[in-house]
Amino acid sequence: MSNLERDPHEIVCTADGEAETELLTGRAVPLGGPRAMSVTRTLPHLRRRMIGAWCFVDAYGPEAATMRVPPHPHTGLQTVSWLVEGEVLHRDSVGSLQAVRPGQLNLMTAGRGISHSEESAEGGTLHGVQLWVALPERHRGVEPAFEHHAELPVLAGPGYRAVVLMGGPSPATAYTPLTGMQISVDGRAELPVSPGFEHGLLLLDGEITQLPAGPLLYLAPGRERIVLEGRGRVLLIGGEPFAEEIVMWWNFVGRTHDEIAAFRREWRQGPGFGTVTGFDGDPLPAPELPGTRLRPWGRVRPYQAPR
Repeated sequence: MSNLERDPHEIVCTADGEAETELLTGRAVPLGGPRAMSVTRTLPHLRRRMIGAWCFVDAYGPEAATMRVPPHPHTGLQTVSWLVEGEVLHRDSVGSLQAVRPGQLNLMTAGRGISHSEESAEGGTLHGVQLWVALPERHRGVEPAFEHHAELPVLAGPGYRAVVLMGGPSPATAYTPLTGMQISVDGRAELPVSPGFEHGLLLLDGEITQLPAGPLLYLAPGRERIVLEGRGRVLLIGGEPFAEEIVMWWNFVGRTHDEIAAFRREWRQGPGFGTVTGFDGDPLPAPELPGTRLRPWGRVRPYQAPR
């Protein structure tokens, strides 16, 4: 069998023990603090840490909610903000002030260090995803930057229409081979994909035969097409498997425990992350580091079949 013909609830492995398909069930996480809105985090997962360079997936809504995330720092990554419904205002320490609406992309490259805030109108309906892309070693110290793309390219075929967030014809800056799309499915769709990429699929709304609502479905490299059936919208992310080990803690992506500790000190005491102006409130305080040293990890923990 190929593509999505197998039961996605079953972990199917290749000869080297790598999962061919895997359903990643998310966990509820408060966004911006214990009194903030709740999101469902499917990546990083307990076993699968990354899909390509994508290292973080939070989904939220649709629900009446207020997003209020005070200024906080980032390093070594890009933040990708995508809405299905609602509006979110972005501020950052390089002077950006930009609302993002459905069909538009806000992309922030943290590089060596940036801080930003996010907020929405009180009580409005919000539905969207927040994603991170890890920067490779040779680019993770780039200058911080922000991009807003009000119009994005569209790919279409029988049964589908895909808005391309990143990769391929998208104008958004990417530092590794990857893809990100919102796919509207109407009937049966066969999407061509790169066989060198691993992919993840998340149901945004509607009903798609191959995708349960909630979890992120992982697909290993080797496919030239993905078949989807039904009516609804799907988030597709993918990329070449990320070869580097990273340390990801709080809002930082680094390579060692000591580096993360230095980022934390800088946020608490130094000027390196700049200042977000215009947000009515205090910045987020950094949590305490764990009692044991943070260890680098790769994109996946080897799967061991139950005995």
